[in-house]
Amino acid sequence: MFPELNNLLDASPDKPEEGTLTLLCDVKTDGSFLVHHFLSFYLRAGCKVCFVALLQSFSHYNIVAQKLGVSLAAAKERGQLVFFEGLKSTAGALSGSEEPSHPLPFIRGGSRDLRPLSDFVRRALMPPDDATGSPSRPALLVDDLSVLLSLGLAPVAVLDFIHSCRVTVCRRLKGNVVVLAHDGGDGEDEENDLLVNALGHQSGLILRAEGLATGFCEDVHGQLTIRRRGPPWLKAKREPLQIYQYKIQDKSVSFFARGMSAAGP
Repeated sequence: MFPELNNLLDASPDKPEEGTLTLLCDVKTDGSFLVHHFLSFYLRAGCKVCFVALLQSFSHYNIVAQKLGVSLAAAKERGQLVFFEGLKSTAGALSGSEEPSHPLPFIRGGSRDLRPLSDFVRRALMPPDDATGSPSRPALLVDDLSVLLSLGLAPVAVLDFIHSCRVTVCRRLKGNVVVLAHDGGDGEDEENDLLVNALGHQSGLILRAEGLATGFCEDVHGQLTIRRRGPPWLKAKREPLQIYQYKIQDKSVSFFARGMSAAGP
């Protein structure tokens, strides 16, 4: 995880929030550093984590996590992490080597909804009936939802999946859901825009990473907007937008006010 980002979010793995849907959105840049942050954050917090990885392989996420001081392999071995490797699983579904109960049946012409994936998440995070003591707050991470649209699913199917996960994880188990979705920033992809806008209205926290309008800069890699949304009846008390620029380094990310980097205004 990135300590500077925790400071901006007023977050600590010692006491993670509960019942929150967080939307990670990237516009003309790579926002995957936010996914890596939350993955390592919840593992350090001792949460049971279900990671639906649709974009990269397990080895990719594990290599990055090791730089952040977390071993995904060790977390899997001790049962703290349930990892769904979408790339490998999809290839298996297409070749017929996967089991009939594959979480993404639409890949091979099955049902055009995500109920099997919702069931997978529920099984991964629900505590066993004989569990004793106070269970840790679970967390679901999805990287990234836009992949599901590119595979032919309708936005309503993806939104139904998120709604089901919120009911299970956020409401029933008092855990957290974090999802990444891409925003083209040009309004040309209506289905993706619908998905991002709908998720934004449901999210308690929105982190939006954007590329610089001026193009590549060695000292500034992008801009991060942080927005917290409360219930409609608390609209007057919603926090203002927080806007920072950032620079991604090998094992950390630095954040600073706009115009305050070494590159100058």
